[in-house]
Amino acid sequence: MSVVRYEPDPDRHIAVVTIDRPEARNAVNQEVAEQIEAALDDVEARDDLWVTILTGTPPVFCSGADLKVVAAGGVKTLWTKKGGFAGLIRRERTKPLIAAVDGPALAGGTEITLVCDLVVASRTATFGIPEVQRSLVAAGGGLFRLGRRIPYVVAMEWALTGDAYPAARAAELGLVNEVTAEGKALDGAIALAERITKNAPRAVQLSRWVMHEGTTADDARGWELSREAGKIVSGTEDFREGLTAFAEKRPPRWTGR
Repeated sequence: MSVVRYEPDPDRHIAVVTIDRPEARNAVNQEVAEQIEAALDDVEARDDLWVTILTGTPPVFCSGADLKVVAAGGVKTLWTKKGGFAGLIRRERTKPLIAAVDGPALAGGTEITLVCDLVVASRTATFGIPEVQRSLVAAGGGLFRLGRRIPYVVAMEWALTGDAYPAARAAELGLVNEVTAEGKALDGAIALAERITKNAPRAVQLSRWVMHEGTTADDARGWELSREAGKIVSGTEDFREGLTAFAEKRPPRWTGR
């Protein structure tokens, strides 16, 4: 049974992945984890898809782990070997991933947004790691990733109170890039993705890689990563196309090669 909709749009170089279990508040079960992983595998394998958007069927983005599965002792089925929880939070990937959040993104839902590169949220979005309220621990990366994205003392407050916080507060703290009107998070994420796909895809991927690996590293490692990325991109066809298009005063025609 399909519980994740995968909609690749090679003409726009964008893929939309939608968790589609509204009757279960888009909670992650085994099928969700496996199908998210399969969708991202396809994106990574294709040269014509450059940016992925992850969203959920309204009115909820994702309520986290399916607690019925957890209570039945099936917590390990919510993870895949490659991707971890939701087939996503521990996987290696090269292409930008944008979360489009309409409605609550709590517990594992917040942990999913933390692994995304960018977050667009509507005014109805809420974030939080409420696991302590159910005598659980946020084991999907929230307890160490959240403090990297928002101030440490605020992250500690979120972890220890389990409270939920609105999109406006999340944006104020730097967790969310843009807040949209209700129901418009996906539109906002597509617009952001289109701004990214105007650029050379390999340069985007390598810039993401340096940011991801270098932000918490020391300067020596940062320079090493930057040199390596520059060397790789300078050997691509798009590197030559970018310079040629600039000289000819025309828009570049990227191929991803």
